[in-house]
Amino acid sequence: MPTYDLIVEAYVPNLENLKKQAKLILRWHREGHYPVAAQIRGHLPRFVNMPDSEILAASFKLSDAQEMVARQQGFNSWQSLKTGLSTAPREQKSSTSKATIVCAEPQLLVADIKRSCEFFCEKLGFTLVFSYGSPPFYAQVGRDAARLNLRCVERPMIEATVRDREELLSVSMTVATADEIKLLFLEFQSAGIAFQQTLKKQPWGAKNFIVKDPDGNLLLFAGPAN
Repeated sequence: MPTYDLIVEAYVPNLENLKKQAKLILRWHREGHYPVAAQIRGHLPRFVNMPDSEILAASFKLSDAQEMVARQQGFNSWQSLKTGLSTAPREQKSSTSKATIVCAEPQLLVADIKRSCEFFCEKLGFTLVFSYGSPPFYAQVGRDAARLNLRCVERPMIEATVRDREELLSVSMTVATADEIKLLFLEFQSAGIAFQQTLKKQPWGAKNFIVKDPDGNLLLFAGPAN
């Protein structure tokens, strides 16, 4: 069972990898990849008031993609990013190569994208990252470091009574402290959320609660008990 002990390793971005990332963003723009439009709008001020279709139709160069990568890393420009990386402590090379997974994005199956987005944004404090399609059939919502992908389907993939009886979770999200899990519970309670399970201390050293979304997906929120 989880104990919520965290091991954090120092991470220094590699310039060559960031160059590749910029080229990938440029390719996505050229291919009309809608999710990248939301990222461009979120990081480049000149695109902030443009809808996805206009962003994808606009002129977008490698220098724009590099500026976007720089801003994602906390710099104002590609040149300032390069300067910052050149003065940063060099990462010690490991004797073995190992890929690092930096995030996970669970996919929730829903019947109505608009309804689901409203639930997560208005009730659970998420924000809409992007919505794709007309009418939308795919969307992403985010809160802090959590990202949830919403995929429209015609009918439920899991029988509702089985899911509830077995507590088949669709996603688990965690906070760092006991105070935060209590604050989150109280926030959702104030928003009028109907809980599948209220805040409960578990024998493995956690406190958690479960929320059911409009499609019956069970969302676990957890943190340390003490």
